[in-house]
Amino acid sequence: MKVKKIFAVFGTRPEAIKMCPLIIELKKKDNIKCVVCLTGQHREMLTQVMNAFQISEDHNLKIMREKQSITAISIAILQNMEEILVSEQPDIVLVHGDTTTSFVAALAAFYQKIPVGHVEAGLRTQNKYSPYPEEMNRCLIARIADYHFSPTENNAQNLRKEGVVSGIYVTGNTVIDAFKYTISDNYHFHNEILERAIGGKEDKRKLVLLTAHRRENWGIPLKHIFRAVKRIAEEHKECLIIYPVHLNPIVKESAESILGKLDNVLLITPLDVLDMHNLMNRCYMVMTDSGGLQEEAPALGKPVLVLRTETERPEAVEAGTVEVVGIDEEHIYKIAKELLVSKTRYEQMSNAVNPYGDGNAAGRIAEILSAE
Repeated sequence: MKVKKIFAVFGTRPEAIKMCPLIIELKKKDNIKCVVCLTGQHREMLTQVMNAFQISEDHNLKIMREKQSITAISIAILQNMEEILVSEQPDIVLVHGDTTTSFVAALAAFYQKIPVGHVEAGLRTQNKYSPYPEEMNRCLIARIADYHFSPTENNAQNLRKEGVVSGIYVTGNTVIDAFKYTISDNYHFHNEILERAIGGKEDKRKLVLLTAHRRENWGIPLKHIFRAVKRIAEEHKECLIIYPVHLNPIVKESAESILGKLDNVLLITPLDVLDMHNLMNRCYMVMTDSGGLQEEAPALGKPVLVLRTETERPEAVEAGTVEVVGIDEEHIYKIAKELLVSKTRYEQMSNAVNPYGDGNAAGRIAEILSAE
């Protein structure tokens, strides 16, 4: 029996959450040897996820430097990946989604003429600068990849429209698979501040999970978002808004200056994946500019307000569980308030059907790769 070497490359926390369930499935296959390579584009947050899934890396490029540019990240990954790929000689390189790590790792594999598998392929906004640089990363990976694992049929259709004629598989999204490993009924939060604030299930406040960090929202848009959140917090004391603040100084400074003195806004450090998933499971609704949370929260029946002007994940919008509210302060405030005061409006969103699969995406991808 020929053993196929599959080289899984990722470097950020969101990639890790979605790739770890797949790595677990790949490691179950007798005819697959799965080699894990981290770029370290995120550091502390990446380690938290690896520990949660009990997965260790075989290679770690450790590229993270303070305030490094996209160019610096790209150069570091490309230079380091060449040596490892020449040494390992994998049969397939797997990348995920839309990060700089994913695009540059795919490019490095192409230079070595190694086939590339793209997990979470085919998402599009049709605006190359939003999300930036993620939208263009996805498009470029699609030109390189040989296997396209699309979460939805809509994603697969996007690829076909761009001229991809083979290697497309609709699998569902592996992020749904991750819940099997992370959510539990009697969960105690690792973050001590969070555990003290909401650890007891008798807490009847409406918990609102907020995340905001995207590069295109830095500056004025982020301030509009935070001012809308401030108004909601001031008017709705029955809410506790929980914001795991991104480590970027630009984000932290804006958050602390606008939201830092509100009694019912909890600014905490970034959460590990177990805390984040269990907080999402407990919360009333989610306000976010994250891509991943747009997929995760609908699977848990949580309404999502997307703090961006467009989304590459329209399926949940069409299903009704996600609404794109943009970056205008007044509009964000208006829609968030509606969800807090209108039971009908809330139930319409919370009861919508999750469009991202049944939690068996990783198994499907592993089967495809095993049979190839």
